[in-house]
Amino acid sequence: MQDQDNESRSLTIRDLARAKQSGRPISMVTAYDWWSGSLADSAGVDCVLVGDSLAMVVAGRETTLSATIEQMIYHGEIVSRAVQRAIVFVDLPFPLQHLGVGKAIESAARILQETGCQAIKLEGTSGQQDVIAGIVEAGIPVMAHVGLRPQAVHQLGGYRIQRDREQLLADATAAAAAGACGVVLECVPSKLAAEITAAIEIPTIGIGAGLDCDGQVLVL
Repeated sequence: MQDQDNESRSLTIRDLARAKQSGRPISMVTAYDWWSGSLADSAGVDCVLVGDSLAMVVAGRETTLSATIEQMIYHGEIVSRAVQRAIVFVDLPFPLQHLGVGKAIESAARILQETGCQAIKLEGTSGQQDVIAGIVEAGIPVMAHVGLRPQAVHQLGGYRIQRDREQLLADATAAAAAGACGVVLECVPSKLAAEITAAIEIPTIGIGAGLDCDGQVLVL
């Protein structure tokens, strides 16, 4: 929730950095339509995420892999019109961050232009550091996503807790070095999530990662 002085203005990614510095918890929820976007915004959350989870939540699919850029743009545009104050993030759907830096920038720019959102979220390991850096250099804020990455569910062997300390630290550190405005930590042991949160300067947003992240995201 925001301080009263901030309730009348739109938030930016700089507010997320200030929240980490001040120790104020960051709130994020998903939304996929006008009603859920308006409800989230009126509740005073900091961030609204139009996630590729819509493939599961809205369309009833078993994974997020079927979400397309056209679907993300359709739902992202509706939510972006509904939200007046919170920061709207839209997921970059599979496999666009794996098709080269140029394709990722082109796709992220299209989402930004056609939805009116403020930032992109993308899943990836330290191997996507150049992709994050390229999108950020193009002027598009990026929220990284490490730990359990639903787009890699088959490679990871299912929806399981991720415990590889060195890999997770490397992934989060690489995202921060590339200029990401924050990083989602999903299904990471709480002690490790706390270590990562203390190790990087950008905010961490946890989902199934304990109470010591800089914020929490809830998938509705």
